[in-house]
Amino acid sequence: MSSRLLVLLWLLVVGAGLAALVCSLASVGPDWLDGVGATAVVTAYSWALAARTGGRPVVFGALALVLGVVVLALDRDALRTGAAVMTCLVSAVLGVMATTPAVRFVQAARECVIALLIAAVGAMATVGFDPVLSVVRFEYTTLGLALVGAFAVVHRLGAGLHGLGRRGVVGVLIGALVLGATLLYAELLRRYGSAGLVESLLDGVRWSREHLGAFPRPIETVLGVPALVWGCHMRARRRQGWWLCAFGVAATTPVANALVNPSISLLECALSVVYGLVIGLALGYAVIRVDLALTGSRGQGGRRLEEAGAVRPEPPRTAALL
Repeated sequence: MSSRLLVLLWLLVVGAGLAALVCSLASVGPDWLDGVGATAVVTAYSWALAARTGGRPVVFGALALVLGVVVLALDRDALRTGAAVMTCLVSAVLGVMATTPAVRFVQAARECVIALLIAAVGAMATVGFDPVLSVVRFEYTTLGLALVGAFAVVHRLGAGLHGLGRRGVVGVLIGALVLGATLLYAELLRRYGSAGLVESLLDGVRWSREHLGAFPRPIETVLGVPALVWGCHMRARRRQGWWLCAFGVAATTPVANALVNPSISLLECALSVVYGLVIGLALGYAVIRVDLALTGSRGQGGRRLEEAGAVRPEPPRTAALL
């Protein structure tokens, strides 16, 4: 079967699964429609992730299909929750792995949008399994597993730790510091924050939700999107950009698990992602400009020469990276 036909078939499966999930969300059709749609999406996503990372797509796609059918047949809370975690994880990592190198910022922004759209479809499939969960625990679990999965793949794509280089080490250290600071601050605030400080921060969140319709997810805004934009931009020049892209799951994971919180509407989830994307792209643009100012040629002519020299090849989006 040709690669174009496989891609078309994959798109049809994802489209059919998404249509089933949308119908279920709109209360149209039988009750089992959401489970079938979620199984179709996670099967297609597992196949795509295995194919993209040089694995065995038929094996992993079939395994995801069998597991999805078993979960729907047995209909147990623990199995449904486990399937939701797997779906969220696969969606988040696939979103990052599906990106391609970007010579210019506009192209890097496009790659970031594609990654978030893939994760958004995964978000609907995640809730399609009707998981029974603690929202905070689910978010931490999926983020941790997605980071482990992304770095495991990037370790191969980036030629191991010895392939980091000085710029890669700096990028990973910055990403790790931002990730640690964001999670630590949120946890300390939740556990030990004074009532006045917590209330002041919550007032800002409430104002944003009342006047703007939503509040951006901090980890997506300050880490995930900027890291993915910078990483895609760097990948056109150096393979160390993959190490930065690994932190992109800090953007795709919050999108993939966004719908598990029943207290937040679908519209608010969408607006939160859009706001985080816009602010994150602005931060990513600033980081890229600083990077080019420190390491590249100055002036418009120097910038054009630098872009013309950004010719590091990578396989296309629908081909295996390894």
